[in-house]
Amino acid sequence: MSEKIYRDSVHNIIRLKTDSSAGKLLVRLIDTAEFQRLRRIKQLGLALFAYQAAEHSRFTHSLGALHLATRTLDKLKSSYAISDETQIAVRCAALLHDIGHGAFSHVIETILDFHHEHFTIEAVLSDETEVGQVLREFSADLPENVAAIVRGDFRPMALAQLVSSQLDVDRMDYLLRDSLMTGAKYGIYDVEWIIKSLEIDEENDRLYVAARGIYAVEDYLQARYYMFRQVYFHRTLRSAEAILKSLLRRALNLFADGKPVWFAAGTPFEKILKGERLSLPEHLALDDSDVMFHIKQWQRSEDVILSDLSKRFLNRRLFKIFDLDMPEPERQEFLEAAKKTVERAGFDASYYFIEDSAGDVPYYFYTKERSEPKNMIYVEEGFSRPQIKEISEVSAAVRGLQKGFQIHRVCFPPELKSEIAKLYHRK
Repeated sequence: MSEKIYRDSVHNIIRLKTDSSAGKLLVRLIDTAEFQRLRRIKQLGLALFAYQAAEHSRFTHSLGALHLATRTLDKLKSSYAISDETQIAVRCAALLHDIGHGAFSHVIETILDFHHEHFTIEAVLSDETEVGQVLREFSADLPENVAAIVRGDFRPMALAQLVSSQLDVDRMDYLLRDSLMTGAKYGIYDVEWIIKSLEIDEENDRLYVAARGIYAVEDYLQARYYMFRQVYFHRTLRSAEAILKSLLRRALNLFADGKPVWFAAGTPFEKILKGERLSLPEHLALDDSDVMFHIKQWQRSEDVILSDLSKRFLNRRLFKIFDLDMPEPERQEFLEAAKKTVERAGFDASYYFIEDSAGDVPYYFYTKERSEPKNMIYVEEGFSRPQIKEISEVSAAVRGLQKGFQIHRVCFPPELKSEIAKLYHRK
């Protein structure tokens, strides 16, 4: 049998049969410029500042998502009629779901105000990308089918849920992969039993988990909860993000004021500094290395703030972070006093005193109230007379997770730790 083998740290061996049209298609997609670019984008953005081994890429994660999609489809098609066309679309969508990501994954999105899924859809539908051309050569309908799965309006919805839902191959892979690469054990769960337990509710066009798999899904949701609390919102990681955002804002503001800011002329970075939206080719021309290259040049900037922030970022001299776990009136009093302390020390508070208020944190956890129907997780309750219900209706563990948690922190130069700590402990 002719096959292409990818060795993987999580799944060991990922095989693609190159004697089949689908296998040949997937190998061609992996070899496109847009997919190879994912090797140069770190899966966890700046997590390596906190977990030094977390240098894995969107490339490896996307291969893992494809592998889990293939395995799940193989399980489901033994019991349900799934067309070859749908199987190919789901596998392609699982592989390509992240090709629109910008540098450092999600970090740059908040600074430049874009969402990677929009660029993913545009890349899939484009006549100018290699990915779009390969998909269209295989089938005229395939680009739109893949885009529909990423958008969430593909039918049958049950199959689209494998790629985009609260229990999809994207999340199932990144939890295991991020747990392994960071060394944090919170993301480990029984993926084998979840795949074995997945079924299709054909009457209502949705995935559900058989009764035997409910505990595995509870474990999966708890793993996700603790990975966000302990890894994705780690203080050191958020401190690195705060400095990166501050230095990029400084560069943008200097450029807007006509001050000298070094940039590689004729590149997409020039448009970023001008505040212009990037086209698809320009967006796909950027990766982590472009941002790092500019930051390295900015170390020698005439602007003291841009130079200092760039050096802090590159040399991991990060901001100190305090959690604002105090009553609201005391919190505001502390913030005002701490900000004045930063300013008296000669720092510009707009760049060196950063509130990290992630009010959207509950979005990342499973909540029935916030979920669209396609995002709800359904499970089978009972064995003698089973009923399909939304998981929080039958699981006390999941109901407990729905409370989520809020982050409200303040970041400032570590040189001021002792002074601000005195203010902090008075509250």
